[in-house]
Amino acid sequence: MHRRKKIYEIVLFSILSTIIIVMSFTPLGYIKTLAVEITLLMIPVAIGAILLGPVHGACLGFIFGLTSFLQCVFGFSAGGAMMLALNGFYTFIVCVIPRTLMGFLTGLIYKGLSKIAKEDTTPSIVACISSSALNTIFYMVFLCLFFYNTDMIQQAVESTGATNPFTFIILYVGVNAIVEMVVACIVGVAITKVIKKVIVK
Repeated sequence: MHRRKKIYEIVLFSILSTIIIVMSFTPLGYIKTLAVEITLLMIPVAIGAILLGPVHGACLGFIFGLTSFLQCVFGFSAGGAMMLALNGFYTFIVCVIPRTLMGFLTGLIYKGLSKIAKEDTTPSIVACISSSALNTIFYMVFLCLFFYNTDMIQQAVESTGATNPFTFIILYVGVNAIVEMVVACIVGVAITKVIKKVIVK
């Protein structure tokens, strides 16, 4: 039974990792808008965090963050390329650390709620929504922490009319964040339920 569980974990982690990598470098991972990019990559991270736990969630988040950094390196993200030109080390931190934390905390949130909830749907919904919200919040906080005073961010601040980093984050990603949370909730919960049914069978 333990061996079967380990095989399941390895296989599922490998599949989710591959999905993240494929989505990262195809239109499946990012929806381009005039202002910012709507990312869907937190969905496989959330699924892994729910089904495999916080540590695997963190590892999947790290892979998500690493692919995000590679987007900057290869010039797939215009904003990311500008960040990289300003400071490569800071760019790595902004891309990787928020996503790793997001995956870990999503797993913790699901694990904690599962202990008190009478059914599985609510913890899954909260975890999937949290994955999207945490991804946005952590990324923007780290972005402002390391790049807020640069010309690149200050131009965006002026365009939104924000007066401080807090209002800038809300104005800059408000609508996009809501869209991401809705999509993450619907798709993440649906796929998680299907996988769980298959495992039970």
